[in-house]
Amino acid sequence: MTIYEMKAVNPAGQEVSLEQYKGKVILIANTASKCGLTPQYGELQKLYDQYQAQGLEILGFPCNQFGAQEPGTSEEAASFCQINYGVTFPVFAKVVVNGEAADPLFRYLKKEQPGDSPDGEIVWNFTKFLVDRNGKVAARFEPKEAPEVMKEAIESLLG
Repeated sequence: MTIYEMKAVNPAGQEVSLEQYKGKVILIANTASKCGLTPQYGELQKLYDQYQAQGLEILGFPCNQFGAQEPGTSEEAASFCQINYGVTFPVFAKVVVNGEAADPLFRYLKKEQPGDSPDGEIVWNFTKFLVDRNGKVAARFEPKEAPEVMKEAIESLLG
């Protein structure tokens, strides 16, 4: 199985196949608008600006599971990113990342890269997963790891 077999939902509620990102390096993050780490949106946008032409895609997934820090609608979350951080990468509909109701994409990401938590659970907003050009989950970066520290890993996958 690869990431390309997964689907996501955009803020308008339409299903989107991740197959459209085939051949790209993908960075997937669970995000929140009212979190101390929210400025990472701007840092992610800088990475996108720097590497998109070489094949990097960044996908944001708002999540209200940690401290209720994404209380609005999916549309409000996407709008917040664009207005406050100039985000041009896709921001999808709100998701649940842990527990029985976890989105299948995040179940898959956690299974492939369980990180430091014994059960693979995501511990907070802005956990980031890096996917190679073949759709395999190559790395996981925990919330407090700034997007800047991912540059070397991104560059190695972009080749």
